[in-house]
Amino acid sequence: MTRGVFERQTGHEQVIFCNDAESGLKAIIAIYSTALGPALGGTRFYPYSSEDDALTDVLNLSKGMAYKNALAGLPLGGGKAVIIGDPQRHKTETLLRAYGRFVESLGGRYITACDVGTYVQDMDIIGEQTRFVTGRSPQHGGSGDSSVMTSYGVYQGMRASAEYLWGNASLAGRRVGVAGVGKVGRLLVDYLLHEKAKVIITDVSPAAIDRVKQAHPEVSVADDTAALITSGLDIYAPCALGGALNDDTVTVLTAKIVCGAANNQLAHAGIEDVLAARGILYAPDYLVNAGGVVMVEDELHGFDFDRAKRKVSTIFHTTKEVFTLAAAEGVPAATAADQIAERRMMHAAGAGYWPRAAELAAH
Repeated sequence: MTRGVFERQTGHEQVIFCNDAESGLKAIIAIYSTALGPALGGTRFYPYSSEDDALTDVLNLSKGMAYKNALAGLPLGGGKAVIIGDPQRHKTETLLRAYGRFVESLGGRYITACDVGTYVQDMDIIGEQTRFVTGRSPQHGGSGDSSVMTSYGVYQGMRASAEYLWGNASLAGRRVGVAGVGKVGRLLVDYLLHEKAKVIITDVSPAAIDRVKQAHPEVSVADDTAALITSGLDIYAPCALGGALNDDTVTVLTAKIVCGAANNQLAHAGIEDVLAARGILYAPDYLVNAGGVVMVEDELHGFDFDRAKRKVSTIFHTTKEVFTLAAAEGVPAATAADQIAERRMMHAAGAGYWPRAAELAAH
């Protein structure tokens, strides 16, 4: 049964349904919070089976972005958008331009970026209709592919986890399993091998595995994720789909640290407690994979790669801060990360961001 926005009681500030008959655009923009600043979050283009499914996804994703941006220390709120349709069949310039006009009509309350089904070239088209877009190509003043910084942030989170658990941030000699070696996972492998870690990979795509093996013949390959997580790992890095940590996997996981790029790794509430009970240190996904959003946020100031990388490096310190708070409060790291993000949003509530929005609009 379809449930309305108010009935769900999610705490969102604003949800906008966008319809353009000429282009066939059907989109939903959800703004969870603007306490810390404009709500930044990507646009997902996906063939949802129903409008209710699309609404559920955008509400969950936008809340997640608010927490991610707050925990990363960014002057941004959280939002997200979904376009309903198959991007291979329904994505057109006309549709993207119509969507850009809806984003512009919000006057800076929402800033968009890439997500599943949307790419840098799409942001360039959207950017012809709105000032409030990031993730554009370098030719259009953007930062380009954000996977570069996403992987670097996960690497920093992994180093922080190692230092917290083992007293040394070095990953040399550690057995690290990477599940999913698309763009982010493949770049993470580069960092790990540079530090002389022993890397084992798996992926549903043989082509993705071949790309890594061609560049790094020394990498081992597991048949699948089930084989990977039981292969005597020190660190497990889920870098593919969400829900990687579920009732089945956490009971057989051999790693002492979980730190990866995948979103929504915890299959359901309570999994973090099982990890903690087994003595497995979990680095919250939205903490360590925030490098991409840090990178696109830097575009708002005129993108500078070195400056963005310095910002992403702070994920190391934030990860240790989360673990320290978790130990002091006697709660899982995921709970501690939520507490830090919530405190930052609560502290900023009521401060407003409109001078900043006006500043962005002037660019």
